[in-house]
Amino acid sequence: MSITESKTKNPALGRLPGHFKQRIIRSPKVEEVSGTLSRLGLHTVCEEAKCPNRNHCYSEGTATFLIMGGSCTRSCGFCAVSKSAPQSLDPEEPRAVARAAADLKLKYAVVTSVTRDDLEDGGAGHFEAVIEQLRRLDPPVLIEVLTPDFRGRPESIDAVIAAGPDVFNHNLETIARLYPHVRPQADYQRSLSLISRVKKGGLTAKSGLMAGLGESLAEIKTAMSHLADAGCDIVTIGQYLAPSALHYPVARYWGPEEFEECRAYGQDLLGLKAVVAGPLVRSSYYAHQTYQTINH
Repeated sequence: MSITESKTKNPALGRLPGHFKQRIIRSPKVEEVSGTLSRLGLHTVCEEAKCPNRNHCYSEGTATFLIMGGSCTRSCGFCAVSKSAPQSLDPEEPRAVARAAADLKLKYAVVTSVTRDDLEDGGAGHFEAVIEQLRRLDPPVLIEVLTPDFRGRPESIDAVIAAGPDVFNHNLETIARLYPHVRPQADYQRSLSLISRVKKGGLTAKSGLMAGLGESLAEIKTAMSHLADAGCDIVTIGQYLAPSALHYPVARYWGPEEFEECRAYGQDLLGLKAVVAGPLVRSSYYAHQTYQTINH
C-alpha cells in the first residue's frame, strides 16, 4: 500500500487505482527540510494539508510555506487544515521564512496561507512582509504566492500585487455548481475576479482545480475556460483525495486519459500557457519547472 492510499483511501470507492501509487522516498534531504522548518517554527501546507507529495518535494529540497498560523477561519469541506481559533500573527515569521529559504538554498519559494477573515486586510500585509524579506536574499529567489480571496477586497489584492511576486496563485478549486457544498464561504465569481485583477496588474496568474468532487469533465472544461477568459496563465488539476471520512467524499477517481484531455484542451484550444494535470498534481507541484517552461 502506498503512502497516499494508506492516508486517503475512501472505503466507499475501494482501493485507489494503480496510477495513484508512489514510490516511497527515503532521503537525507527529507530530514534536512523537516529539521529546518521545525527549528524555525514554520508551518507548511505539505504537513497541514496532508499532501501526498510531501516526501517527493522534501527530497528535492522544496516545501510550500504556510504562513499566518495553522488554523483557518473557513470550513471548506475538502481541506485538512485545522479549523480552530486563529492565532495572532507572528511578526518574526517573514524573516523566518526568508531564513529557511536561504538555509535550504531554494531557487523558487512558494508561500501560501490559511484564510484569515478575522483580519481587516485578510493577511495581505503579512504576505507583503514575507515577499519583502525574500526579495532581500542573495542569491535571489523566485517567489510564488498562493493566496486566499481576501474577501474580494481590492486594496488587499492590490497590495500583494504591488509587492511583486513572480507568480500570483489563487485556486478556484472546483466548479461553480459545487461551491455551496464544497466552499460555502467562498464565491466562484469573486475568485475569477481576483485572477483577472492579478493579470491586469501585470503578474503571471495561476489557479488550480480539483477533480473527483462530483463534477463532469465538461464542467471542468467550462471552469478552465472561465479561468482563461479571466487571464489565467497556469492551471493545475489534480485528483481530490479526502483527508478523512469526515471530509467531503470523493465521488470518483479520474483516469489518466481525462487529465491528459484537460491538459490538451487548456493548452491547445484555450491558449493557456501551461496546464499541469494528473492524479497527484497539487498547486505547487513542479511549480518551479512550470514557471521555467513558460519563461524560457
